[in-house]
Formats: sequence, structure tokens, C-alpha cells
Amino acid sequence: MTTTEYILKYVPTASKNIEATLELLAEDCTIPFIARYRKDKTGNLDEVQIENIAKYHKQFEEIVKRKESILKSVEEQNALSPELKQKLQSSFDLQELEDLYLPYKKKKKTKADTARENGLEPLAKIIMAQNSDEVDYHASKYLNDRVANEDEALQGARDIIAEWINENLFIRKNLRRMFQRQAVIATKVVKAKKDDEAAQKFEQYFDWSEPITKAPAHRLLAMLRAENEGFVKLSVEVEKEEALRFIEDNLIKNNKETADHLRLAIKDSYKRLLEPAISNETLQEAKAKADVNSIQVFAANLSQLLLASPLGEKRILAIDPGFRTGCKVVCLDEKGDLLYNETIFPHAPQNETTMAMKKIKSMVNAYNIEAISIGNGTASRETEFFIKKIAFDKPVQVFVVSEAGASVYSASKIAREEFPNYDVTVRGAVSIGRRLSDPLAELVKIDPKSIGVGQYQHDVDQTKLKEELDTTVIRCVNSVGININTASKALLSYVSGIGEKMAENIVTYRSENGPFEDRKQLKKVPRLGEKAFQQAAAFIRIKDGKNPLDNSAVHPEAYGIVEKMAKDLGIKTHELIANKEKIAAIQPEKYITNDIGILTLKDILKELEKPGLDPRKAAKVFEFDPNVKTISDLRAGMVLPGIVNNITAFGCFVDVGIKESGLVHISQLKAGFVSDVNEVVKLHQHVQVKVVEVDEARKRIQLTMVL
Repeated sequence: MTTTEYILKYVPTASKNIEATLELLAEDCTIPFIARYRKDKTGNLDEVQIENIAKYHKQFEEIVKRKESILKSVEEQNALSPELKQKLQSSFDLQELEDLYLPYKKKKKTKADTARENGLEPLAKIIMAQNSDEVDYHASKYLNDRVANEDEALQGARDIIAEWINENLFIRKNLRRMFQRQAVIATKVVKAKKDDEAAQKFEQYFDWSEPITKAPAHRLLAMLRAENEGFVKLSVEVEKEEALRFIEDNLIKNNKETADHLRLAIKDSYKRLLEPAISNETLQEAKAKADVNSIQVFAANLSQLLLASPLGEKRILAIDPGFRTGCKVVCLDEKGDLLYNETIFPHAPQNETTMAMKKIKSMVNAYNIEAISIGNGTASRETEFFIKKIAFDKPVQVFVVSEAGASVYSASKIAREEFPNYDVTVRGAVSIGRRLSDPLAELVKIDPKSIGVGQYQHDVDQTKLKEELDTTVIRCVNSVGININTASKALLSYVSGIGEKMAENIVTYRSENGPFEDRKQLKKVPRLGEKAFQQAAAFIRIKDGKNPLDNSAVHPEAYGIVEKMAKDLGIKTHELIANKEKIAAIQPEKYITNDIGILTLKDILKELEKPGLDPRKAAKVFEFDPNVKTISDLRAGMVLPGIVNNITAFGCFVDVGIKESGLVHISQLKAGFVSDVNEVVKLHQHVQVKVVEVDEARKRIQLTMVL
């Protein structure tokens, strides 16, 4: 099997598209670049399809590598028969390869090994052949100084048979299928831990069972966490009698005396070897699927958060609210640079409300503030009410933004480099302001796991989680494009073809030479060669630069074609940009070349219509119900405005303007069955919800969506 044939099993497309994609990846082309600028080569594959091709290509290489390792190991043992070699070479299933390798795998000394050393393998073969009723007679021939009697001889033979059964490919494969389809996952509380306060959050799993195929990701991960923390014992089992009957039906040929010994060996093999191994395999497989599900939820939430509506280049006053320690206030210019910082104390215990109002009004006037950004943590609602009481001399928009991860940023190396002379409280307030102006540019500075939009994020495979979240950030950054003259090092590092070191070089070059005037100037950055330029150039934007195309997603390699289009129309290139009438008159088929096909040309025309258009919607002010300030203000039946602030597999959480978010269970999202929460709601979506139930003691709020 070739790489392409293997990938075709998982990615439905033409072979030539896979081969072209693999070729581009081998040339160190990035996924965003391939998806956007090599559509004609790949048959218009999107980023997800290209990511899957890369993933399964890597998986195929791992299988080939493992296969080579197994072949070498078996050959070194002088056990590689032509039949086994053929089976190993033709298999591209890791599980099957491991099953084939099982008899030759180096392991601790087993009962079967001891029995073989005692010379009992011929007796085991006699029993397996099932041709004799004189089992004790045969056993008596194998007595020696290490085998005292017939019972010991027969036990040793059964130990060998149990291992053979465990290594039987057909039995393992079918038992595995039985577990996958019929296994029940069950939990039982550890009695000694039952009354622990920490155990109460797992109370649901003190005595729980369900088919493993029906256990949703969040429930499976919760059970595994409960087991890891020692509160429950977990098992994955199928009906034992059915499993034993299946093995017996496939191994026992007749009712001779050997049958009883085979039954004993089968029971032993199942209890001691097969069931523990396959049960664990089944659980790990279910865990892997749960990880994928949870990671996808996390990635979808992160994507929505990163692509949240930006306010744009405005002068912003940002507030990190608080009670006792006061509210940290910063004023930022259009580029997000810090102009001024102050601490005010409008709330208890100081209650310096009048003085705080004067300070805020003075700052708004002095720094020509256009919008106010308030973090949604402690004292958020109180601060919002306080701000809205101020009679400003001009209209000022007031926003409440998520401050998740702001404290992580404020203590990070990036924040220390940006603001070496300010403490963490000031840095946190700056982050709250910047994430209103441009959420993407600010949130890329924070480890995605710290943003708080995941589900059991610490329980899933951390390597896969990081890979998926990094891929999500890269996809988001490159779908928007970045202003190279204002982008931070963190933001630049996610641009196609750049990376951390090159981002540092770009920032250094910019600080030494001033703003970039055109994309070609990128080539002057130390160590940024032709390949990096090819991959990165079209994802950066230069506003008011020498070439108007530098502020668009048109790749420099296509500038010549755009110039020819303009010339054919008798106009200058800058006159073609955003000129819908002239663009509509262009016949893209006339400009096809060996390198640029019809799909890319159509993209170029779309981009010329709206060059550099930000795909994100503009930020909108949101108003919570002013009568709801704490959970005690909630009553069943109330209809409230809210913002979706987290999405899980089992529903979404909605911020209704108080400390505690309410849960809209998946069954309450809309009428009818919902399989995916993301199909109904998006992160930061403005919604109307009805309060169903309030559990003030447990700080839990049940909501239903109002359509």
C-alpha cells in the first residue's frame, strides 16, 4: 500500500490532489499557504482536508517505521517465517501488527515460559490437537525433577495453551469487536473515600454503569478523573459467559477428555490475559475518542473567541474591576500603547465614588477616549453601573469583555518585555483594553489552555491538545491577515512561514528601520529567505504602502497578472481596486498561466472587490438586565439577555451579568434533537434565555433558550 492509498481511506478526494498536497508539504509549504494559494494544484482542498492529509501521512510513516522495527525484531529471533513476513508486510493496521508481534514481544517471564522450560509444550500440543482421551497417561510421560505429578504437568500445559489462546489473532480480533460493541463501563465508589468533600462532585459516579459506546466524552472523562483521584473503581466488561462461549465454539472440536482441559485453559486465558488487555484497549480507545471530541470542542470555542468582533483602532479606557484593591484603569491609544494608568476606588470599602467619577471623566476628555472596556471578573457589574452613571461630554461606548487569561498574560514573559516598568495589575488592565480593540492580536499572547473555553482540558492528551490549539491559532491569524507595522512578535510568530525567531527578526528590523513600506522589504529582514517570503507575504498587510496590493490578500506572485488586467482595461492598478464595474468586465479565463489557475484567479477578483476586508464583524455594545446583580436576584421564569461564554458537548454556558454562568443543556437549545451545540450557538453570541431553576447553595443556574 502506498501513502496515497492509505490516505484515501480517510480523506475522500482524488489521488492526484493528495499527491499534489504531499508534494507541496514536502517543499515546506504551510497549510494556510497551500489552502489559499495552491487551490488549482490541490483541487480546492480546504485547510481541514490538508491537515488530515498531513496527519494521515505522518500516521502512515509511523506504521511503516513500526513494521520495520517488528520485522527486524522477529528476524533477530530467527522466527520470521515467509507466512508471518507476508502478513506483517501486508498489514497497515497498528493493532493487527501488535497482535502479530505479541508472541515474539520481549516480556517478563510468564507461567507459559516456565512450563516450556519444564518440557511441557509437547503435552500442550497433544491437548490442543484434541485427538486423545488418555490425557493423564500422556501427562505421566512428562514428569521430571521439576514436574512432580500429572496435575502439575497438565497445569503447565494449560498455562501454555492459555498463552496461545491469548495470542490467537482471530480470537483477539473478535473479542475486541465484542468489547467495542457491547462493553459496559461501570464505576463503584471507594467506601473509604465516599464522605470526602472533594468526592461529592463525583457523586453521580458512585454507582454508575452504561454502554461505553453511549458514554459522551464529558461523562467518560469525568469517570476517569474520579478514578484517577481515587474516589471510584472503574471497570469495562462484556458478558463473561458470552465471551467464553465464543472462544470455546472456535477452539473445542469434540467432547473428548481434552475438552475439559481446554475449557479450564480458556477461562484462565480470558480472566488473566485476554479480558484485562482488551478491556484496557477498549477504554483507551474510548478515551482517545473522548479526547478528540473534547479537543474539537475546545478548538471550535477558541476559534470563535479569536475571531470575535474587534472594535478596531480606537482610543480605549480599560478597567480591571475590583473591590478592596480598587479598579485598575489604563488609557490606550489607537495602537494599544499605554498612555496613562490610575487606580480608583468607587466601591466598598472605600466608596470614593464621586472622586472616581471625576477621574474617569477627566481621563476620557484628556486622552480623547472613544470606548470603555470593563473586565467581566469580580465587581464587573458594579463597575459597569458606576461607569454608566457618569455624564460624559461626548458619546462613549461601554463594553464588558472576557478577562479570561488576562492574569496569565500579565505575569508572562511577553508582558514583562512589553511593560518592564509596570506591575501585573497594569498589564492585566492593558490586556482587557486591547482585547476589545483586537481580540485576535491580544489573545495570541496567551497560552490557549489558559483562556478557559475548554472541557476537561487537563484530562485529555496534552500533546494532541497543544497541536490542535496551535493549528487553530495559525488558521485564525492567517484567515484575518496582520498589519506588519503594528503586529506584536507573538502575533507575527503565527503567520505562515514565519515562526518565533523570524518574528523577532522582523520586530527588530522594524524598530531599527521604521515601518515597512512594501512587502518586498520583507526580504531585507535577516534570515528571511525566498521560501519564507513566498509563504508569508500574502498574509501580511501594509496600509498606505507604496503598492496598494500590499494591503490585500493578493499574493505578490500574482501582481503581474493584476497589472495586466488593469492595463487591458486601460487603467492603472490602483484604479482597478474596489472598482466593481471594471472587475465585473474581467474574464479570468484569459489570464490562466501554468502557475495560476482559474480558482486562484477567481479569488483574486473577489479580493480586488474588497481588498484587505476583515472577515470579522464589528463589535457591538451589549446590555445586561440592570435588575440582576447577583444569583439571589434570579427567579424561575425570568427572561434575560445573555452572552454565550463557553460551549461544551452537553450544552452552553451563558453569562447573564452575574458571577455565575447559567447552563443551557443541549436538550434546551431548541425544539427537536441537537447533535452539535455549535450548530445552534456560537461563542460570544448574544442570546435570550429563560431561568428554569436556581440552586443558590450550589451556585447552579439552569436555563433554556428563548427563540
